[in-house]
Amino acid sequence: MGKGASLRKTVRGMSALAALLVAVGTEAAFAQSNAAGDALSTLRQRPPQDEVIYFLLPDRFANGDRANDHGGYPADRLKSGFDPADTDFYHGGDLAGITQRLDYIQGLGATAVWLAPIFKNKPVQTHGTYTGAAHHGYWITDFTTVDPHFGTEAEMRALVQAAHARGMKVYLDIVANHTADVIRYRECPQNDCAYRSRADYPYTRRGGLDGVPINDGFDGEDFSRLIRSDYAYTPYVPAGEETLKVPAWLNDPIHYHNRGESTFAGESGLDGDFAGLDDLFTEDPVVIQGMIEVFGGWIDKYGIDGYRIDTARHVDSRFWQAFIPAMLERARAKGIPNFHIFGEVYDPDPAVTARFTRIDAYPAVLDFPFQKRAVEVAAGKVGTDALATLFAADALYDKGAQTAAILPTFLGNHDMGRVGFFVKQANPNADDAEILARVKLAHALMMVSRGVPTLYYGDEQGFAGAGGYGNARQDMWPGRTPVYAAETPVGGRQPAYSTEAPLYVAIAEMARLRAAEPALRRGRQVVRASGDKPGLFALSRLGENGSEVLAVFNTSTAPIVANVEVEPGSLRWQALRGDCAPASSAPASVRVSVPPLDYLVCKSVP
Repeated sequence: MGKGASLRKTVRGMSALAALLVAVGTEAAFAQSNAAGDALSTLRQRPPQDEVIYFLLPDRFANGDRANDHGGYPADRLKSGFDPADTDFYHGGDLAGITQRLDYIQGLGATAVWLAPIFKNKPVQTHGTYTGAAHHGYWITDFTTVDPHFGTEAEMRALVQAAHARGMKVYLDIVANHTADVIRYRECPQNDCAYRSRADYPYTRRGGLDGVPINDGFDGEDFSRLIRSDYAYTPYVPAGEETLKVPAWLNDPIHYHNRGESTFAGESGLDGDFAGLDDLFTEDPVVIQGMIEVFGGWIDKYGIDGYRIDTARHVDSRFWQAFIPAMLERARAKGIPNFHIFGEVYDPDPAVTARFTRIDAYPAVLDFPFQKRAVEVAAGKVGTDALATLFAADALYDKGAQTAAILPTFLGNHDMGRVGFFVKQANPNADDAEILARVKLAHALMMVSRGVPTLYYGDEQGFAGAGGYGNARQDMWPGRTPVYAAETPVGGRQPAYSTEAPLYVAIAEMARLRAAEPALRRGRQVVRASGDKPGLFALSRLGENGSEVLAVFNTSTAPIVANVEVEPGSLRWQALRGDCAPASSAPASVRVSVPPLDYLVCKSVP
């Protein structure tokens, strides 16, 4: 039935006024629907390098529904995991809160929201002397649904739809390496089994080389011959947890390595339990296909726009070689041609991170090498040539600069800590103004250089914290955690979600500049100047139309005047930020003057 016929049928028999109101409302709904469709179509066409990503932990960003604070569990901190006074327990943030605060995120200039895992978790775990709650989302039991602490599937769908209507993308943080800690080993009542290697405890002997033969003919390839899981330890699922995990195949210990605690060295980095978490046997075709179906299902169901993949380096290459192409194909079938996948390879060496783009089929990885160099340069800890060396290593990535352009760059995160903390640590005697200037400088380095700038929630409010993990996971609202309440943010304490906070204002300005200048998002990057001490760093971003955007930084506490090489055809300049010379001194050379701890952005004009 056509729209007009449907509308006539709806209003038949009503008063003229009622009919008019229905007609107007229906037309408005059609218009709104069409606008949302247009926004979705436009964002689908944006390549990853056009985005500014905002990474947040749902539990710490905004509490939109206090009814789900305990997640439906009994109101006991060791059952529900809710204790807003403890850095390592749930604090009440949820998906509804994020939806309510999309204005705030978009106002900062972010175009994509990356959510820490929102899947159903085991609420509380104990490992050794540590007891904590799954506020971070990485202790998954049900990979197919939303954790009740964060809301419902309907609220997840509403968040994605609201973001898409604004032209914003949504990225999910996913885990394929492990599940929550459920499996136990009979040999270790304290759940503290040391790692047992494949050489000392082969799959074909029970409990070591002298054990009875098992799994006859298993060669690591034919998993139909892997019948028993007691080659290293004797794994079992505790009573009452036999069906805890979803999908159901996750409840069988045969699909896990079961070799004890990882030391994060050698083969244990792939096959060991990550701090007690059950390490999946990702070589197993059942695991490979199972995870493809799980995470393909989230693309089908919600139309999300990308995946950040946790613990990428702790999974064998063959899994990724099957999984990643399957996700990209699933996304294309859903009409998402620019689905952004990036893995967590926690290493500051680009030779290590680049390997995952060449061997493991990753389109991109989180740029940990950039994080280290950018923060150290902005903090004045090293010379600016550290960045020049880093960018020269872009050739190591598969497809070189093309891949480097879509690496998410960042300055800190929920594990390592915040940029404000690092800058303070490097400058213990600096005053507040210097710390603020250096943190701004770090963000500017990230916002104008190649890669996809990734903001960590709360940095724009000046949160610094006292280190990593729980110390870097502040509540965005006035909370009850003493260590957070005692903090003095960089730039001073502001009201919650302030859009006037010094760093919010500065980052929003940088994001507007990046959005307005295609060369800052897609242009080829050329390093123009650097040195072995804090001071001058310059780079150009060269646009397809022959334009050049020159960014010049001063990481020292003294003013700098210098000549910087540019393109010979770039003769006249427009200041985008700071005081730029109106003309080059000669073809291929422009004179720059940069105040201490500041930067310029200059654009060539015809």
